Amino acid sequence: MSSHLRKRSLILSGHDTSVALEPDFWDVLEEMADTCQQPLPVLVARVDAERLPPRSLASALRVHALNWLRKQVNATTDDKAEPHSTKNI
Repeated sequence: MSSHLRKRSLILSGHDTSVALEPDFWDVLEEMADTCQQPLPVLVARVDAERLPPRSLASALRVHALNWLRKQVNATTDDKAEPHSTKNI
């Protein structure tokens, strides 16, 4: 395993599983779990249940984190967008 990855052990569907991700991805996943008010293993189990084979759990978690961040950016961008003027030119 690469030294830049952080490995975590979890129990998913009653089986011991370990996942290695970059620390930044773990940070985002922890933030997601906190936002949803659920433990990180519950979030990981949900992603595991929803992933399509042959995608690995690590890959599914990275994509899930990326998609969540994209939604956060889009929401922030939408909030900052100025309303269109109704004034005739």
